[in-house]
Amino acid sequence: MPTPPSLFHHVELWVADLSLTRTQWGPVLLALGCEPFQDWAAGCSWRLADSYLVVEQSPAMLPGGHERLRAGLNHLAVHGSRAAVTVALAAGWTVRTDTGEAVHLIDGQGFELEIVCAEQS
Repeated sequence: MPTPPSLFHHVELWVADLSLTRTQWGPVLLALGCEPFQDWAAGCSWRLADSYLVVEQSPAMLPGGHERLRAGLNHLAVHGSRAAVTVALAAGWTVRTDTGEAVHLIDGQGFELEIVCAEQS
């Protein structure tokens, strides 16, 4: 069996506020080297190589919002840089923790993105 080019084909996040997600995630994903991939009324995606991230405000979503401390997704961790962290902060993310090697950021809906920086601070 051939080895796949990457582990994930795609990751899909359901969000309560698609507009806020576009505003906060879009600039960060661009800074990480992703490009816009798909766009429709209830969602959009960004691609890097053979993997992509989908965000969708699905009408089938149950109420309650995201809580990273409940069962389900705690956070996404990506390879990146301090420059991407700077872009995230300008887009409204807040720092949860900075270990020097990785910065854990929280968006306006409680999703956590860990940027593992190629360079040390």
